[in-house]
Amino acid sequence: MLKSKVTLAVCVLLLPLHVFAFGNHPKPDGMTFREAKQFLKQSVHQPGDRDEYCGCKITASGKKWLVDWESCGYIPRKNAERASRIEWEHVVPASEFGQQRQCWQQGGRKNCSAKDAIFAAMEGDPHNLVPVVGEVNGDRGNLKYGMLAREQGVGYGHCPSRVDFKTNVFMPNPSFRGNAARTYFYFRQRYGLTLSKQREQLFAAWSRQDPVDAKECIRNRVIAKKTGVSNPFVAQQCDSVLAAVRVGAR
Repeated sequence: MLKSKVTLAVCVLLLPLHVFAFGNHPKPDGMTFREAKQFLKQSVHQPGDRDEYCGCKITASGKKWLVDWESCGYIPRKNAERASRIEWEHVVPASEFGQQRQCWQQGGRKNCSAKDAIFAAMEGDPHNLVPVVGEVNGDRGNLKYGMLAREQGVGYGHCPSRVDFKTNVFMPNPSFRGNAARTYFYFRQRYGLTLSKQREQLFAAWSRQDPVDAKECIRNRVIAKKTGVSNPFVAQQCDSVLAAVRVGAR
């Protein structure tokens, strides 16, 4: 099993790098939200990986993906049942990109999913979906990413993510902040998502502080091979990142 995983990783590293950009007019025949989650579970992530918000080990019980609390020192804040399972988080929340579309005003997310092809493409874009602890996913909801002081808000044991319901801010794991920033930049370029100058500056800082790594490159290339669409804010750094990995592996 280990040999096969290594072989797969090597094959992905050797794939040619292509960046597919369709501006603000993406093809409307992308995956549904359900299809994207299934694809990510089958081809991108797997049990043994770590969730993105807390670094907890993902385990499996049949088709269900569960959270190993001991692997990350996780302590449920309120909802232990939801904290026991892995859920798929929209890095850019559906409400954030949905509220910029007319369909949202006429019936919210359900209406947009059914009647707006561009919204459906955004909702099912696998670049925007990551595995996280269910309770943390619920707490984040549609709160904006931001920075919190050490004792501000509430946490989850040793999980490095925190949430402050008074200021409506969610602070993600430092090791995921760059990933989140590059996802937002991708959504701005591909779908025309609006970002304030303040948020753009925050995300630019996060992307510098948490640069692209090999794991992010491999994930991007597997998704691009399936969908024909790469996140250029990840891909543009991957040649040098993966070259360094190859040299280190010799």
